[in-house]
Amino acid sequence: MDIESLSAMREAALDYFVRSRATQRRRALTEEPDAGEAQGWSALAELGWTGMLAPEAAGGLGMELDGAAEILRAAGEHAAPEPLLAVAGLSALLLARLDTPAARALLAELVAGRSLPALAWQESAGDLSAVPLACGCEARVGGAGGGYASGGHASGVLLQGEKLMVLPGAAASGWLVSARGAGEAVLLWVPRGTEGVTETLMPLVDGGQAASLRFEQVALPPEAVLAEGPAAQDALRHALAAGQILQAAELLGAGQAMLAQTLAYLRTRSQFGKPIGSFQALQHRCVDMFIHLEVAQATLGEVLALAAQGLPAERLEAEASRVNARCTAAALQASRTSVQLHGAIGYTQECDLSLYYKRVLCLSAWLGNVTAHQQRHAALTGEAEAAASTTAWTAEFPRIADWAAMPEAEFRRMVRGFLQQRYPQALRYLSHRARWREIRDWYLTLSAQGWIAPAWPQAHGGMGLPADKLIAWIEELEQYGVARAPDQGIVMIGPLLIQHGTPEHQQRFLPRILSGEHVWCQGYSEPNAGSDLAGLRTEAVAGRDAEGEHFIVNGQKIWTTLAQDANHIFMLVRTDKEARKQEGISFLLCDLRTPGVTVRPIHTLAGEPEFCEVFFDNVRVPAENLVGKLHGGWTIAKALLGFERIFLGSPKQSQYALGQLARLAQARRLFADPVFAQRYAVLRLDVADLTAAYTRFADIVRAGKPLPASVSLLKIWASETYHRIGALLVEAGEEQGAIAGDQVLDGQSFNVLSPLIGSTAAMIYGGTNEIQRNILARQVLDLPV
Repeated sequence: MDIESLSAMREAALDYFVRSRATQRRRALTEEPDAGEAQGWSALAELGWTGMLAPEAAGGLGMELDGAAEILRAAGEHAAPEPLLAVAGLSALLLARLDTPAARALLAELVAGRSLPALAWQESAGDLSAVPLACGCEARVGGAGGGYASGGHASGVLLQGEKLMVLPGAAASGWLVSARGAGEAVLLWVPRGTEGVTETLMPLVDGGQAASLRFEQVALPPEAVLAEGPAAQDALRHALAAGQILQAAELLGAGQAMLAQTLAYLRTRSQFGKPIGSFQALQHRCVDMFIHLEVAQATLGEVLALAAQGLPAERLEAEASRVNARCTAAALQASRTSVQLHGAIGYTQECDLSLYYKRVLCLSAWLGNVTAHQQRHAALTGEAEAAASTTAWTAEFPRIADWAAMPEAEFRRMVRGFLQQRYPQALRYLSHRARWREIRDWYLTLSAQGWIAPAWPQAHGGMGLPADKLIAWIEELEQYGVARAPDQGIVMIGPLLIQHGTPEHQQRFLPRILSGEHVWCQGYSEPNAGSDLAGLRTEAVAGRDAEGEHFIVNGQKIWTTLAQDANHIFMLVRTDKEARKQEGISFLLCDLRTPGVTVRPIHTLAGEPEFCEVFFDNVRVPAENLVGKLHGGWTIAKALLGFERIFLGSPKQSQYALGQLARLAQARRLFADPVFAQRYAVLRLDVADLTAAYTRFADIVRAGKPLPASVSLLKIWASETYHRIGALLVEAGEEQGAIAGDQVLDGQSFNVLSPLIGSTAAMIYGGTNEIQRNILARQVLDLPV
């Protein structure tokens, strides 16, 4: 569906769940389990939602997963009691994929709301496999003698075995049972009341019911066979994977509802004479809820888009596990935090929060928990990567192309081939920030190819990569170990001048950035104006002489990255000392070779001269180097901070550090340790989902729209993910974690400490993560000051 259709679907679903008093009905079900969880089923059938995933030929709505996900997310936001996920999701998905008369007939009954078939597939706790391969529920097709009867199954089917955690419980009209017959998968329809079926109902924490089923020599007619062999197994795998994606959507909705309830409570509840939402500790807890849920929403959007492409079963299962793990973890974090922030009332049944808390507990335990999905994703993606094509790129490397039309696999092969042929091997996996003298030749190589500015529009000399190809570009460079060049011109001042500079600025500066003639650094922070940037004191006084209008600049900048390698600086200066702090600031471009400029390097914890102090003593800057209006620099600064935060929020650093961690783990055979493998799997998903969040904001930039304040979440998630990877790298290095400087690993330089030290700085520069949380709390979550 397009964005407008999805929005309309979401609004319609939210409206229905409000009008149908879904939350109140969930409360009734929790307090009186006999009330029945399918009371509202007929109303859903009238809306067509029982057949939301059924094809139109079967009387359904023929929705794709993204439309159904909006309905499930709305259901999660209202804790709706109907078994939408179990029946209109899992069962309908399974039946819609089976092209047999019996399956079509059952699907028609489901769509009409006359039948609620429940999928019975699981046989052991925590098992995510779709069909038991060696033991478990058995179906002898063709009678007691077993085997397959030719020309049909005239003798019927004999079913033996057990199933657990079958939803819904008492409301089910029968069961779609997976079994093993003659070594192959079989799907059967077992109506309620069939002789030999024993059902044990178990109350669930959310007020619903699950059933454990025991089949003892259950005799079924031939028409009970819905599918068998590869068709049965394929249908079940796709239905479970798609159902797990829909479950993620419902979990996301529940988490978002709990955040909204908590924010409303914090704005109105007072203690010590002020709203408790003004307490910074509580604000930051809410911000963390928000960040986890936003990353989960980005992951869900990306996975739904991938699913729409018609993925093979293994890839769909991997993506389902990825999004289910992320949304489950986010919803669990939201549920625990919201109860804590509600205080005593949050611990009571009287608070509606309890309904969502219990619903999340139930959903997070069904169809696989967080750990199970993390492990399955790691296993499936590891197999896929091992089987990936390594075909070399033999064609030319185009300067300009229709990158959006190029298949991603082909684009990646092209980039990989370029790196293999052109990137200096001695610069792979550098343990320090590359200096200009080291990286200049590579910068010029990219410039000559037309690839130095992948995100710039082609009209300004860039590649004009769409967001998906930009992510692929970043991943390929990081996985190959490409060092980061001094790139403030490419990632910061260049995009700023494209959006806010004059045509003269663009013609004068952009080509020189691309060619490497101008190397830029950023002059924002000052000794007493770091996080409080508006407190800067570097002064620029306007004047005029025989050479024309100019500014005379005096003051000091600090923490200026690699200023000793730069020949230009973009900076904020105070041009009106009498105005309010943010209203007397202007944005200037300055040649660092101008008389009166002094640069002094500062060594980092790693011993590298990465930062500098820059002193200005009566430095003359031409008036035409003013960007934007005089005294209007704060507007420009905020735009640039947006570029900086999206850059600092890119997956680059985390992907690079993750590659270092993988190299160390392979060298030391750490992946054989299940504890390490699990921790690595979690970090890998953190990076993958950071990529999804980054893509959403990159699309905003490419559309030429201003970045919202919520971009701060990227900086927080990226730097803290980077830090977690760095911490595990040091731990995995054991004694090597105490060694200063470079070591040799696989013939390349390697530094165990570098990512941890680098990530420590990443949580500070660009505005500390605490300041970013303050921005989110006030500008996005609207919590009181």
